[in-house]
Amino acid sequence: MMHRVGLYCVLAGLSCVVPGYAVAHAATHSQRGGAAHTKGEPVVLTAQRGTELDHAARLLNADDLAAAARHKDRPLVLVGSAPLSANGKNMGLFVQVQAASLCGSAGCSTDVYLMRHGQWTKVLDSVSGPVELLPTTHGGMKDILVDGSDRWVWKKNTYVDTLIAPDVPGLKASVQKHQAQMRKHSSSSR
Repeated sequence: MMHRVGLYCVLAGLSCVVPGYAVAHAATHSQRGGAAHTKGEPVVLTAQRGTELDHAARLLNADDLAAAARHKDRPLVLVGSAPLSANGKNMGLFVQVQAASLCGSAGCSTDVYLMRHGQWTKVLDSVSGPVELLPTTHGGMKDILVDGSDRWVWKKNTYVDTLIAPDVPGLKASVQKHQAQMRKHSSSSR
């Protein structure tokens, strides 16, 4: 329901922040492999126009903003920050760009960036749903819970999904073929 309300604001061209939209609610999550429960801390995303975080988010998502502008969308950029490392020293930047042309049936996606060597590096790409930081850690970084059931853990300098998807024969080749067609279509329309 909240996704529909937030998307309505985008479709109507309104620059509004719906209370609770894109906010993870502290929920109980049953960990894989056991009955233990862990409460997460919600990551709150808000419009922060003119702030350093907003400026960084707009630079990091310039392609998405340009694509939305080509569709005559007026995107809403929501940002948030929270410590990703267990010791609190590594801050994460959470960014969601809301625009009718960018958001699908699952809602708008959120990207997560980490400051490395003076620049933001994407460490989690395009997840949909409320985001929580869990007290559990892997490699010194907090686990991330997306949409109440999708746990992401730190591995080899990035976040990886713990959900195991079934192998679908031919899916990878089909996706690559589609991506090639989209690139060809995109370059020919310029």
